[in-house]
Amino acid sequence: MNSDASLSKLIQRIEKLEKAVFGKGSAKVESRTDFGGATGGLRLLLSKGFFDRKRHFHEIETELQNRGYHYSKQAVQTPLNRLSRADGPLVGFKQKGKKVYAKRK
Repeated sequence: MNSDASLSKLIQRIEKLEKAVFGKGSAKVESRTDFGGATGGLRLLLSKGFFDRKRHFHEIETELQNRGYHYSKQAVQTPLNRLSRADGPLVGFKQKGKKVYAKRK
């Protein structure tokens, strides 16, 4: 009986800690506001594994539009350049004269 009471107390403590850390719900839900703007769209693609292989700009632009991010080429190119700097999560390089982007390893 003592082990059942101890187990029950541990479960209560864990539930209390989860509520304190995560709020009322135990799982954090991604919202559109987490990925706002052109940069947010690129971060969304990055989180979904889109950049796991090399991508050309036109592929990135098309995928953003498919996900509801409708921005001009210039509005997408600037954050793409910033995300592919030396300290960024993406790498950009030329392949057959065209720039491609991929997730940094």
